[in-house]
Amino acid sequence: MTTTATPVTPVEHRLAAENITAGYDQRTVLRELDLHIPEGSFTVIIGPNACGKSTLLRSLARLIRPASGQVLLDGAAITTLPTKQLARTVGLLPQTSVAPEGITVADLVSRGRHPHQSLLKRWGREDEAAVREALEVTGTTELATRAVDELSGGQRQRTWIAMALAQQTPILLLDEPTTYLDIAHQIEVLELCTQLQREGRTLVAVLHDLNQALRYATHVVAMRDGEIIAQGAPETTGTAGLVEDVFGVAARVIQDPETGRPLVIPKASPK
Repeated sequence: MTTTATPVTPVEHRLAAENITAGYDQRTVLRELDLHIPEGSFTVIIGPNACGKSTLLRSLARLIRPASGQVLLDGAAITTLPTKQLARTVGLLPQTSVAPEGITVADLVSRGRHPHQSLLKRWGREDEAAVREALEVTGTTELATRAVDELSGGQRQRTWIAMALAQQTPILLLDEPTTYLDIAHQIEVLELCTQLQREGRTLVAVLHDLNQALRYATHVVAMRDGEIIAQGAPETTGTAGLVEDVFGVAARVIQDPETGRPLVIPKASPK
């Protein structure tokens, strides 16, 4: 996928979690966790199911309020920021999204421009251009007039990604963005993420595919049981020891012949 996304000038945005404890109802998922997202990185959070990946991402997006500790944006507690200010800075693609019944793709993607509207600033050419560009780079232009609830799972996922891109935030959080996509569209989405990162955005994504994380991320965060076990560049985190420690899987790690990065090959179970 070739993108013509408008370059984003790097700015002093820094997203961090400091000593946060968070969960759902009475169940604690994250306990006293610290995380600093490198500015301008494509950070990918990996780990087994139910280890706290999505809880961490939702905490960074202010969808979950930590029981203790705080999430910081530009040094300020994220809970103190006005909603529209936060939405102009941090975009989110949630794991599951529900569109209003009958809404078209173009109308849904246009909702990504809501944070940029006000009493003094109405819909204009800049908004039209942002929506058109988001549709183009996600390959959804031809779907613009179709109802979202008539689309396939993969088409719907690309539509939600387009809405997040139309928001044009310098920080973009994506919870399992390749869900429902076939391998070709998974690669397109991850290459788009790489392109956006190179243009100056900071991206944080949750992925289940370890090798995709190692191939595309600039920074990897490995979690287990609500804790961060390791983090760093793919070259330092993609080790056989880490794979066994985090996932409980014995594996060989070789050099990916396409990228030179680590490639994890699970060992066959003895018969």
